[in-house]
Amino acid sequence: MNEQADIVIIGGGIVGCSTAYQLAKMGGAGRIILLEKDFICSGSTGRCGAGIRQQWGTETNCALAIRSVEMFENLQEELDYPEDMEFKQGGYLMMAHTEHMLDQFRKNVALQRRLGVDVSLITPQEAREIVPMLNTDGMLGGTFCQRDGHLNPFKVTDAYARAAKRLGVEIRLRTEVTGLVREGDRITAVDTKTGRISAGKIINCSGAWAGELCRKAGVETPFYAEKHQILVTEPIEPCVKPMVISLYHGLYCQQSPHGSFIMGIGHPNEPRGFEMKADWRFASEMASKVTYLLPRLKDLHVVRQWAGLYDMTPDAQPVYGLVPPLTNFYVAAGFSGHGFMHGPITGVLMSEIISGRPTSVDVSMLDMGRFERGDLFIEPSVV
Repeated sequence: MNEQADIVIIGGGIVGCSTAYQLAKMGGAGRIILLEKDFICSGSTGRCGAGIRQQWGTETNCALAIRSVEMFENLQEELDYPEDMEFKQGGYLMMAHTEHMLDQFRKNVALQRRLGVDVSLITPQEAREIVPMLNTDGMLGGTFCQRDGHLNPFKVTDAYARAAKRLGVEIRLRTEVTGLVREGDRITAVDTKTGRISAGKIINCSGAWAGELCRKAGVETPFYAEKHQILVTEPIEPCVKPMVISLYHGLYCQQSPHGSFIMGIGHPNEPRGFEMKADWRFASEMASKVTYLLPRLKDLHVVRQWAGLYDMTPDAQPVYGLVPPLTNFYVAAGFSGHGFMHGPITGVLMSEIISGRPTSVDVSMLDMGRFERGDLFIEPSVV
């Protein structure tokens, strides 16, 4: 079977589904087909911690997060989704344990306030007032933003997919891309296990598999996959409102609306590749670190643990736009653990880029060419 489409989107996570929705909503894009090799939200989106924050150290990331939070706040209504997205705006409390971190936090807060974020520098005592069980030994200060929060990634992505389908997007599940047909500087067709789809434009939203898909297009890119792990505890009565982050310990911990705690650790040298087996070493380290910061959690039982993949780049920042030298093959990937929180605005940006319109947020510095130029985009506040 040989079909014809105007746009083929590859990847059924939040980036692919929000892009499909925004393109269809904008109108004039023609026939849009989204291909997902498994089911909606089966990749990195469905394995993420699902936190959203506006507390970043660069103007671009702050702007992306501000827009996404605004969109998350109205998403249930906009997408006409019948289920509760479990949106909890309990805030993010970020801890500084070194003078260097505290100095960076001061710079971050000045930037964030200039951009309109309601964020505060807090003392250890103020941190304990927000989270009474918090161990602030060694903590020099921190920051807090009430509008940061957490959602259910499955429901958010499902909402985007359903809304896109209502606008005419065709979503093909369990349809793996087996190859890309290249003619000169263009990709003319996408091969799948069920047939070939000729396309005017192709958008690579395949997350951790973005580099593999670019390789199918004959282009080597710096994308790579990196394993990260998360665990979830049994539920208890609500006792911690914000997401607690310690950059010093590389840890984040959030109590969900259901009462369970979701937590993870970020290491600077996580294993690369596509292996996603959870291991006891992570659970042991997680238990040690989280019970140091939140001692009252020491008696909780772990009910689930899993591994997922970050779609990484050398500067841990995403790529938006064309993949040179190709002229119709686009990518939105490389979010390095922050794709869910930037998912809503990413759909808007990609629809604008594809249609040749000015972007709502300037992401020109996040192009593929920056790696060849050596012009990396460094974000100081990454977990």
